[in-house]
Amino acid sequence: MNIFVAKLSNSTTSEGLIEIFQQFGEVKEAKVIMDRETGMSKGYGFVEMANGSDGQNAIAELNDSELDGSVIVVKESSYIIICDSSC
Repeated sequence: MNIFVAKLSNSTTSEGLIEIFQQFGEVKEAKVIMDRETGMSKGYGFVEMANGSDGQNAIAELNDSELDGSVIVVKESSYIIICDSSC
């Protein structure tokens, strides 16, 4: 299951997303999207979870919760994101 995470703090990392989401099940991949020119977070990212029901639980528990000082938005992604070295 692919999950979109928005309103991330600039201090949130891909590793931080893995840490918070793995409380709900196996995380296959997590990625905070970075600006190519500045190297700073664009404030959103994606998490891929191995199991759909674990992903739904994570969405229910983490949406509108606080992470690294920001209240985040968590919802099912309607797109499959393929990142190359430019992400």
